[in-house]
Amino acid sequence: MACGTVAAWTAYGGAAQAAQQIVVSNYGVAANGMPYAVALAKGFFKQCGADVSGILSSQGGGTTIRNLEGGGLDYGEVDLAGTVAAIQQGADLHIISDNVLTVGEFVWAVKPASPVRGVKDFRGKRIGYTSPRSTSQALDVLLLKQAGMSPKDARLIKAGGFGEQVVALNLGALDVVALADPVWSKNAPAMRPVVRAADALPPLANVVGVATGKAIAQHGAFLRAVLKARRMAVEYIYAHPDESAAIVAKAYNLDPTTARQAIHNLVGASKPGAMPYWGQGRFDMAGMNRMLEAQKAVGALQGNVDWTRIVDRRFLPPDQQKDY
Repeated sequence: MACGTVAAWTAYGGAAQAAQQIVVSNYGVAANGMPYAVALAKGFFKQCGADVSGILSSQGGGTTIRNLEGGGLDYGEVDLAGTVAAIQQGADLHIISDNVLTVGEFVWAVKPASPVRGVKDFRGKRIGYTSPRSTSQALDVLLLKQAGMSPKDARLIKAGGFGEQVVALNLGALDVVALADPVWSKNAPAMRPVVRAADALPPLANVVGVATGKAIAQHGAFLRAVLKARRMAVEYIYAHPDESAAIVAKAYNLDPTTARQAIHNLVGASKPGAMPYWGQGRFDMAGMNRMLEAQKAVGALQGNVDWTRIVDRRFLPPDQQKDY
């Protein structure tokens, strides 16, 4: 898919603007941000009329939102629950694209000699997660529920990060770790996967594109261009996974083999007709609702959500404005 000219995009709304950064949660660390590395390296942003000078990384949704609002930036990629919570607290933010449609990057793993062979064996075991109210904690709870258990049937332990979980497993402080790519691919040779989220959990919309109210009012052309460039990058990743892995390896400072394995893990659907990991922007409202219910279970979110007030589809290409 090719982009229109800069002039054509500007005509759709918003004046041309100087180069700026965009902010992406855990860029350079987590898999959600990989398409932006491809878009930057392949020149898709400039091709589509978005003069993106760089990608600012933030650790966690709260930091990303603070950078987005406080830094005067127009566009960010943030976890869904964090975005909704910020909006409920008064942040002038709007969700303009549905970017990561599953939690397919997650794998629950053990040491090779562990007696744990399936989720049923999680009963009574020490299972890791990163931090309270995190996606990993919510998925631990959801996975246990899928197997007919509650959080009380296992010991959920805060580890502080994916890397910290690896250390805790090696030290014998955890029995099961919940890891996400590319950390999983980096450590896979020394572990045994027990269950993959793509096989055990339904689609859960995890990460969304977010814009400030000011950007929506003044820089519509920029937002359209960013979303179009990201879509081009997603299409490129699925069509050229090895070439994309080489780009990601450089941007993420990863071993090329690790980057290639992570990309192939996420590009390869585990089930026929499965929802893709990286979406092109189209909204999966059922997946968004499922994710919010999972987050409510760990106290990351409260109350009901009126999507009509916070979702804005107009910056997506026309063929992406109809929901799944």
